[in-house]
Amino acid sequence: MRYSDLPHSVNLASFFVDRNPPDRTALITNAGPVTYGELAARTNQIGNALLELGVRQGDRVLLALNDGVDFVAAWYGAQKIGAVTAEVYTFLQVKDYQYFVDYVSPSTVLADAATADKLRAAGARNLVVVNESFAAGQPSELDAAPTTKDDVAIWKFTTGSTGAPKACVLPARSPLLSFEWYARGVLDIQPDDVVLPVPKLFFGYARDLAALFPFGVGAAGIVFPERSTVEKLFELIAAHRPTVLVNVPTMMSAMVSHPLASEQDFSSLRLCTSAGEALPAELYRRWMDTFGVEVIDGIGSSEAYHIYLSNRPGNSRQGSLGQVVPGYQAQVVDLDGAPLGDGEAGRLEITGETVAVEYWQAPEKSAETFPRPHTVRSGDLVTRDADGFFYYQGRVDDLLKVGGVWVAPAEIENCLMAHPAVVECAVVGYLQDGLTRPRAFVVAGNALTVAEVQDFVRSKLAPHKYPRDVRFVESLPKTASGKLDRRALKGDKT
Repeated sequence: MRYSDLPHSVNLASFFVDRNPPDRTALITNAGPVTYGELAARTNQIGNALLELGVRQGDRVLLALNDGVDFVAAWYGAQKIGAVTAEVYTFLQVKDYQYFVDYVSPSTVLADAATADKLRAAGARNLVVVNESFAAGQPSELDAAPTTKDDVAIWKFTTGSTGAPKACVLPARSPLLSFEWYARGVLDIQPDDVVLPVPKLFFGYARDLAALFPFGVGAAGIVFPERSTVEKLFELIAAHRPTVLVNVPTMMSAMVSHPLASEQDFSSLRLCTSAGEALPAELYRRWMDTFGVEVIDGIGSSEAYHIYLSNRPGNSRQGSLGQVVPGYQAQVVDLDGAPLGDGEAGRLEITGETVAVEYWQAPEKSAETFPRPHTVRSGDLVTRDADGFFYYQGRVDDLLKVGGVWVAPAEIENCLMAHPAVVECAVVGYLQDGLTRPRAFVVAGNALTVAEVQDFVRSKLAPHKYPRDVRFVESLPKTASGKLDRRALKGDKT
């Protein structure tokens, strides 16, 4: 499917919710299943309440809600009236909420008991607390706004791992095409699938795979308000028997390292997706040895809406990001944008009609990242082999020049992950006598010494790549979306 194949007039709530049989299960919650009919009624009630609050087509609605039926219904309720949705994490601090409130300038902020007080302190105006009584008296019928495939529908925020989060301004065509190209074209999502997300729904990767893509075929997603822990995920898999697990490498590492990992029954899962950060080949092997569930690793971004490189079920290469998702074009370019050949490391450039229109209020950064219409020049360093498989080499911003030679921290990290005692690790640069040196932060499962870490890297990589400084830590700092927070590690001056 291409852009030209989409109908001109389309409303995301009508497409993903209203088309489904009302008696089919849409969401699975702690309180039981919720049908598409029940979800549609709640969506319409919230949409009517937003209209009564003065929200109109094109206005922005900021969601700060815990995962649950109301999160999903509020998101679709805003979409149904033609508003633009933006979501934020529910465990932020007041200063973080103040940034988002000022940046988004929303017509309405939808909060819950967990976020309302902090948002008030952050100066949020037109704040509405979404609870059981909210919109309860509103009609359960609502005509969809006359939106088109080119209307702005969604703001997806960058993760903020390299600076303040920026909003990627995305039209309605982006989720529609991503559903066709990735969810159907790669994952082959089916009506009987049940999807369990590890990240919370504010993170587009999880929201799309649990509460948008499944709805395109009448499948179901599992939503739960608690934080994602290994124990909680084991519990949910046992209780609800999902077929698709939406995962990230950090959680995968924690799951395989858990003392009860070998006792888990994952036989209901037909696949596990991985994205958000690089998946080391050694972690993939440990996952397969422990759980035997195929991992479909890929990479995407808020700038391009969702996943654009991915392995395929039955055709995965350990350590790779997979091949180009149908509908996209990908090339490796140098820092000036000139194409590079197979085996050469360079920036990943993606072209496809899901790409964002711009970064909100950032024209210079937009011009750099979106050099042409429907094209995003990412900050990811990759190589491509002769079979069209791509391999992650780190971020342009993370490269270290050690002894006059460029070093990708991801290469050292992948090497360290092959050590049986290493659970997690991260490598950043630090200055020593004016020279850049690699520093490794290591989460160890068993006793490990600095010398053992250094000797292990020396034995497998070029001598200049071994970490001159090794820090053993209990955990690594993460951003709200679960990615490694390198800025926090680079700030460690001790």
